[in-house]
Amino acid sequence: MNTSNKRLLDTFARLSGRTALVPYITAGDPSTAATVPLMHALVRAGADIIELGIPFSDPMADGPVIQRAAERAIARGTSLRSVLDMVAEFRRTDTETPVVFMGYANNIERMGQQAFVEAAKAVGLDGILVVDYPPEEISEFAAMLGEAKIDPIFLLAPTSTEARIRAVADVARGYVYYVSLKGVTGAGNLDTDDVARRLDIIRRYVKIPVGVGFGIRDPESAKKLSQCADAVVIGSKIIETMETAVESARAEGLSEQESDARAIKAAADWLAGIRAVLG
Repeated sequence: MNTSNKRLLDTFARLSGRTALVPYITAGDPSTAATVPLMHALVRAGADIIELGIPFSDPMADGPVIQRAAERAIARGTSLRSVLDMVAEFRRTDTETPVVFMGYANNIERMGQQAFVEAAKAVGLDGILVVDYPPEEISEFAAMLGEAKIDPIFLLAPTSTEARIRAVADVARGYVYYVSLKGVTGAGNLDTDDVARRLDIIRRYVKIPVGVGFGIRDPESAKKLSQCADAVVIGSKIIETMETAVESARAEGLSEQESDARAIKAAADWLAGIRAVLG
């Protein structure tokens, strides 16, 4: 595999030990038109990397908040190709912030791996995390990504064996995503001391940055994790914050455009609060 993606490398180098802030949003939610403005707003609020979720009808790792977002996006016709178009639009005015896809194999297989990699390279995608592509079985896809300078990113969990950690270390580029909880996105009961212990084990084998996600719902938990993680990934809480803003706007009889604007502001304000705590 070729060297890692330059934008991701440069981002972690620029941070120089500071924890990266990585918001996750579902493409197409709160609306198709709002996705790119939301991405820009999150960057202004302090995002270092954007994780963009590809909506899928049967998301095994996603909790109810992200499932609802995916359902709304699919109902609006959001597809993998339309999400690629969103990245192309984002790149017209932001050529520095890394964008990483997170999704499931079904969407990639339907498009075709080679066709996807070519399209992703053309629009300026930096990395992809395919939840149900195990590291032992994606050598050809990883090679395609490497040629395109797109980083394959993998999940590790509290239940990951040392053999699985070694397998991920062999193929992962950009960063590794440690799932801080047993369960799905948005769950509670985050044990930051246990996360720190697990990261010590992971770093015996993984020599690229390690981000932590699932269960980060407030500045306090983000701050604690920043002491041991190279990045904190926050998704469910941002989407939940936008849901509340949209519901409030609709109750007031505001238009979709106005409710989108309120949702974007709410998400950016919440993320800015996390950025202030992380420094």
